[in-house]
Amino acid sequence: MRTQFEVNAEPRSDQGKGASRRLRHAGKVPAIIYGGKGEPTSLSLNHQKMLLLVDNEKFYSSIITLNVDGKPQPAIVKDVQMHPARNAIVHVDLQRVLEDQPIRIHLPIHFLNEASSPGVKVQGGVVSHMRSDIEILCLPKDLPEALEVDMAAMNLNDTVYLADLKLPPGVTVPELTHGHNAPVVSIHSPRVEEPEPVVETVAAAATTTPAAGATPAADGKDAKKDAAAPAKKEGGKK
Repeated sequence: MRTQFEVNAEPRSDQGKGASRRLRHAGKVPAIIYGGKGEPTSLSLNHQKMLLLVDNEKFYSSIITLNVDGKPQPAIVKDVQMHPARNAIVHVDLQRVLEDQPIRIHLPIHFLNEASSPGVKVQGGVVSHMRSDIEILCLPKDLPEALEVDMAAMNLNDTVYLADLKLPPGVTVPELTHGHNAPVVSIHSPRVEEPEPVVETVAAAATTTPAAGATPAADGKDAKKDAAAPAKKEGGKK
């Protein structure tokens, strides 16, 4: 059974960063709703109730009931902006839904039978998810909660692409209409870690032993002694 979501909202007239800041301090979330046949309308939502909803993935892929001053209207969530450092909602974008107008919305992908697929269970492969959700286009009545990818028959080096997805009736993927058949999930061989290079140490004797016939160099003392000794005069007595 499809999950039903209801959100209460109040229209607001104050605009700007200062007004939004005051709204957040009062435990509210600034929001806007647009699309359909109405003008964009600024709203305020209850922050605590919204925090409970945004953790549910179905909230983003469902048509919710937005009660504005007690008047219900269907809508979908287009964007939720979260604070970068705190668990707080900064802003919410909503879009009106009309029965006869197609909607574009991101649906989560549920991957089935990963562990039991031959590529993983028998051949020792590793699963790579390239997509966790996909944008679809459909009428509100045809909207599914999620898309499913059954991996029960996937082998090593198999890949499922967008065009391979089994879509419900009335549902299309806009990316495919633009010729972008992107990969969704694949099974590949696990990466083998390369061994660290072994540094070979040359024996000290091999680097210090002089070659045959070579005269060993004088050590420090002998070198100084030779340098200090006066040169001998050549020739006999005068």
